[in-house]
Amino acid sequence: MAVGQDTTIEVLDTTLRDGEQTPGVAFSPEDKLNIARLLLSHLKVDRIEIGSARVSGTEEIAIKGIADWAARRGHADAVEVLGFIDGGVSVKWIEKLNCRTVNLLAKGSTRHCRIQLHRTPAKHIAEVCREVERAADAGLVVNVYLEDWSNGMRNDFPFICDFVGALSQHHVKRVMLADTLGILSPDETARFCSWMTAAFPLVKFDFHGHNDYGLVTANSLSAISNGVSAIHTTINGLGERAGNQPLSQLVAAVNDLTQFKVKVQEKELTHASIFIENLTGKRMAWNFPVVGSDVYTQTCGVHADGDRKGGLYVNKLLPERFGRSRDYALGKLSGNAALEQNLERIPGLPALDDALREKVLAEIVRLGEKKKRVGVSDLPFIVASVMHTSAQENFKIVDYEAVSRLGTAPEMHIKVEIFGKTVESSAKGDGNYDAFVKALRKCLKPFDLKMPKLADYQVRIPPGGRTDAIVETTIIWQTAPGRKFVSSAVDSDQLAAAVQATEKMLNFYFKTISADKGN
Repeated sequence: MAVGQDTTIEVLDTTLRDGEQTPGVAFSPEDKLNIARLLLSHLKVDRIEIGSARVSGTEEIAIKGIADWAARRGHADAVEVLGFIDGGVSVKWIEKLNCRTVNLLAKGSTRHCRIQLHRTPAKHIAEVCREVERAADAGLVVNVYLEDWSNGMRNDFPFICDFVGALSQHHVKRVMLADTLGILSPDETARFCSWMTAAFPLVKFDFHGHNDYGLVTANSLSAISNGVSAIHTTINGLGERAGNQPLSQLVAAVNDLTQFKVKVQEKELTHASIFIENLTGKRMAWNFPVVGSDVYTQTCGVHADGDRKGGLYVNKLLPERFGRSRDYALGKLSGNAALEQNLERIPGLPALDDALREKVLAEIVRLGEKKKRVGVSDLPFIVASVMHTSAQENFKIVDYEAVSRLGTAPEMHIKVEIFGKTVESSAKGDGNYDAFVKALRKCLKPFDLKMPKLADYQVRIPPGGRTDAIVETTIIWQTAPGRKFVSSAVDSDQLAAAVQATEKMLNFYFKTISADKGN
């Protein structure tokens, strides 16, 4: 820790500015306002960078809307906008929208000065300092980005010293050190940041990292350990190329691995991650640290056994911190402990003696060796198969007919069996599955049963382009507050797979309801 350094690290999230440079991502003004609310009111990040000056009319509407909302909610000082060295045009634009802070984009390497701006380094420094004073005279708080600072430190250290020295004589609140191309190693980051903080102890520095070598979190920690007081992030690591510093990874790493802390609310990270996934269509990898779909799933039977006996395979990243729970996957590596962990989650299953338990485990391993994913929802059927009985079906789809015609809404007619009684219904919908669900709701109504809320719907088709390829449909259902259920099925017909997954879910759901009622 640098002398006099605060133990709290600030977070500036730039999802709304740098994150929007992700290929295929463009936020509407409404999207931007909702993300700003999420970041400041729920995640409670310290600052947000909400866009760039003079980009478009739509950007102007978005920035004005966020600035007005932030002023009403007491967040005006937390909202920042990127501005340019343009003779005061950006400053006037930002001032007009009632924003209080401008982040001026300057060049942090002589190569950028000469090739992109056709300026000498000295002339660029003078222009930036004049722009700083214009902004300060307009009543704005001024921060300055040093774009390509990492290359500047490698090749032009005297230029960086002259530049920061000049800025320190003007009304600059923070200097932002940008590893624009994501080229730094943790050792270089530590060395360069220590040079900056030692040479300019009264200057506040931010670190803005990119993840081209997968080192951005390590670089951020190195920057913090060497006197940098704020880190720039994006939700899910959005950003061009390999993206920016992921917010969730920074929060966990700083809180767990350093003597510093951040104020961001950990329990909101998973929600924020899913929200941005759904908004952008950019799906995270299953093993994305902290918030990935499978990062709290143990597969090895030895690990499940160790956890059951004493939490031997648990680290500080407890899923409950992030609004999650630990799962124990079933497959060819499963053991009795993993099976037991999952059996306990299913009410209404018959008791299994040791012999039956071994047979169930053998069947799980057999299916796992075929690379089939065995979920909790499969267990009743596997147990029933092993016991040479059929799983009790409270709900069965007897028949269905889909009618699709150009220019008309698809229609479904279904026949189902519920608790031994046959019911039929028809409905139209926006698609075949939507029509199926609407017809199904009609069938459930006489039994005073409601469909669980559909939380997510995914279709996976193996590569290769075959029209008869097997389709896997996975549906996530919200069966109760804080409780989700995943059902999946495979078929060469996408609708058939979705129907089978729904049938599977309802049988499990009705069994759970019966168990909860003590039946």
